[in-house]
Amino acid sequence: MRPRTWRFKQPSVLPGFAPAFGFTLLYLGLIVLLPLSALVWRASGLGFGGLYSIATEPRVAAGLWTSFSISLSAAAIDVVFGFLAAWVLTRYRFPGRSLLDAAIDLPFALPTAVAGISLAALYGPKGFFGAPLLQLFGLKIAFTRLGILVALIFVGLPFIVRTVQPVIVDFEPELEEAAATLGASRTRVFWTVILPPLLPALLTGFALAFARAVGEYGSVIFIAGNIAYVSEIAPLLIVVKLEQYDYAGATAIATIMLAFSFLALLLINLIQAWGRKRLGHV
Repeated sequence: MRPRTWRFKQPSVLPGFAPAFGFTLLYLGLIVLLPLSALVWRASGLGFGGLYSIATEPRVAAGLWTSFSISLSAAAIDVVFGFLAAWVLTRYRFPGRSLLDAAIDLPFALPTAVAGISLAALYGPKGFFGAPLLQLFGLKIAFTRLGILVALIFVGLPFIVRTVQPVIVDFEPELEEAAATLGASRTRVFWTVILPPLLPALLTGFALAFARAVGEYGSVIFIAGNIAYVSEIAPLLIVVKLEQYDYAGATAIATIMLAFSFLALLLINLIQAWGRKRLGHV
């Protein structure tokens, strides 16, 4: 039996496999892996017991719960409205469509501090949206947990739209028409024809939006109120710990958030692999 030989496809423009692969490893090691390894190494000095004791401090536990629970809610809301936005931008032609499509990417380009100040001004007690909501419904948005939710929905929406939009573009409308001619209702067409191919993209966008929301800082601190045990997020606690020269506490919180982010990225990869496998069997 002849030994197995590896063959690498040689591109026509980029350099060969060896220099490209070496540059990739160098970049990944210096920019990504080395800083994260330093963080994990610093946190390992605390031990599992030290990490657990810091994570279970009442203020830290409240901050972690606030960040992760509201991020989960924001990502779930983004899935619904992001899908609707992607569907409208893909399936319909109307005046101002290009402008609306470009506005979807605004949270990517807008500095987070600017977004936070703008949202606080709009949803504040005297803001354009905040004043009517407070007067008519007694609903206070800014400087509460609802303000955090609004900010995280704002920063996470583009991830859903841009993840689902290419799948909708490749989706064949003839499948919907065939189901309709066979007597299927619109509801059944959606659940049996439209949703299954879009589900991997929706789950991927959900994981991306959730991971982005967990680490959000700039757009949240201006609208959250930053009240301990109420509207204080985990990234802000890291800054507070650093200002108090509590480097062990800041490292512990950062490591916990890193672990959850890693799990979110792992989930994204598993979802993408499942989606490719599923589409391959269709």
